Amino acid sequence: MADKLFSDFQLGPFRLSSRIVMAPMTRSRAEGNLPNARMATYYGLRATAGLIITEGTAPSANGLGYSRIPGVYTAAQVAGWRDVTEAVHARGGRIFVQLMHTGRISHPLNMPAGARIVAPSAVAAAGQMWTDQEGLQPHPVPEALTAAEVQSTIGEFVAAARLAMEAGFDGVELHGANGYLIEQFLNPASNGRTDAYGGSIGNRSRFLLETAAQVAAAIGKEHVGIRLSPYGVYNDQPLYDAIDETYAYLAAELSRAGIAYLHLSTSADPEVQAPIRNLYATIREAFAGPIILCGNYDRDRAEAELQGGLADLVAFGRPFVANPDLPERLRTGAELAVPDHTTFFAGGDKGYLDYPVLEAQETY
Repeated sequence: MADKLFSDFQLGPFRLSSRIVMAPMTRSRAEGNLPNARMATYYGLRATAGLIITEGTAPSANGLGYSRIPGVYTAAQVAGWRDVTEAVHARGGRIFVQLMHTGRISHPLNMPAGARIVAPSAVAAAGQMWTDQEGLQPHPVPEALTAAEVQSTIGEFVAAARLAMEAGFDGVELHGANGYLIEQFLNPASNGRTDAYGGSIGNRSRFLLETAAQVAAAIGKEHVGIRLSPYGVYNDQPLYDAIDETYAYLAAELSRAGIAYLHLSTSADPEVQAPIRNLYATIREAFAGPIILCGNYDRDRAEAELQGGLADLVAFGRPFVANPDLPERLRTGAELAVPDHTTFFAGGDKGYLDYPVLEAQETY
C-alpha cells in the first residue's frame, strides 16, 4: 500500500505537495513584535512542508501575551510578513498564519503601552508567565470583556485576517486551543459569564463561531482553519463534564460553516486517550471538511492515522525545528536531528537557523 503521507492533497483551492503540515510553534524571534528577515529565512527553509502554519500571531496589541511574538495588525507587521510569505511561495510552499489572542495568558511587561489583559471573565490563570525584564511572574487577573468589547475583539480578528491576506498568506488559522482567548470562552472554568457568551454550550461556543463566521465572510471560508484541543489542560484549562458535547457541537457547526479545515491537537495524558479517540471519531463523522491531527507523531503513526481515515493531514511540530527538510527525511528514512530545547525561545540564530539540511550535511 502506497504511503498516503507523501501524496498530494487538495485543500480548498490549494494543491498541497504532501499531507505533512508544519505545526504552529512559538519561537520568540519577533523583536518588537515585528516579523523579520530571520523569520523569513526560517520559514522559507521549511517550505517543502505541504502546509506551514505559523507561530501564534496576535490580532491586536491586547493579544500580545508572550515576549517577542509577532502581530499582524500594523503596516510594519504586514510588510515583515510579506517577506515571509514570499520566501515560502518562492519555494512552492503554502502558508497560513495562526491568529492567537492570548487573553488572560499574559503579563503587562510583555505588552505595549495602552494594551490590556482581557478575558471572558476576571479569573486569573494558575501558573507563571515569562517576562524578559523580570523573569517568571504570576498571571495577573484579567479584565472581563464587556458585551461591546466582545464585539470589538471579534472585529480585531477580522481586521487581522484581512491584513494577513494583504501580506500574502494563503489563509488564517484561528487558535481556539491551548488555553488562549477563544478556548477561555469555551471552558466553564475560565468563562463565568451570564450573558449570551456564557453558560450553555451554545453560548460558550458563540465567540468562536461568530469569529469564524465573520472572518470567513471577510476573506472567504476556504481561507479559514481552526485549531482546537479537546481534553487539553494547558494554561489552566481543566477538564469538564460537557467536553464531548461541546466539541461535537462545534464540529457540526463548523462543518455547516464550510471552513477550510479543523486542526485537532491531542493530549499526552494516557488516562484520556480512549475518550479522545472516541471524540475524534465523533468529530470525524460530524465535520465534513479536512481534519489535521497534531501531537507527537512520527512517520508510522502519522501514516496509520491517514490510512485509518481519522485524519487527512498530520502536523509535525518539534521535528521541524531541527530538520528544515523534514518531509525529505521522513520519505527517505534519514536520521532526524534532535532539537536543542534550550534555544526554543532564546532569540537569535542559534537553534533557529543553524540546523543543516541533508545536502549541507553531506559536504562535511
